[in-house]
Amino acid sequence: MPTAILSVHDKTGIIEFAKSLTDLGWTLLASGGTSNLLRQNNIPVTEVADYTHSPEILGGRVKTLHPAIHGGLLARPTDEDHQQLLNLGWDYIDLVAVNLYPFEETIAKPNVAYADAIENIDIGGVTLIRAAAKNHERVTLVCDPADYNAVLAEIRSGGISSQTRAKLAVKGFASTARYDTAIHAYLRQQTKA
Repeated sequence: MPTAILSVHDKTGIIEFAKSLTDLGWTLLASGGTSNLLRQNNIPVTEVADYTHSPEILGGRVKTLHPAIHGGLLARPTDEDHQQLLNLGWDYIDLVAVNLYPFEETIAKPNVAYADAIENIDIGGVTLIRAAAKNHERVTLVCDPADYNAVLAEIRSGGISSQTRAKLAVKGFASTARYDTAIHAYLRQQTKA
């Protein structure tokens, strides 16, 4: 049974996407707010903290940064990698739906506090994007809700093509590049560094 991890700040379309995945036989993992939303909508989901046996810490700053998650994403499609995961009580994660804290929207607000800007720098989400994109040979990354329907259509018609996974990986790296560029520009301006 394939597994997806959902960790989205922008919840647009996530309920329908998650429901469709479960209807297609997928197992869902999700981080705090996403997990709560899915449970409220009667969609079966395992909270990341329950899967990793490690609670969210530091006020939610650390949720998905765990070897059970990143091992599941970065494992290659080899018997050796898969067996290593299974020996640890984990398994492959096949799809990531993730989008990032709204850093650019936050800094666009008049008189935004520096501390608020810093708190809106996403770490775990960027790491999920990079891990899934790096391993696009096996893992599908969906970092834009506009791609949910196309991904579901491919799953329904037999599976997500390697071409689609590569295209989505490129989109993911482009999104983290833009995100990091915005952070760099803001911090450079604020710190005069």
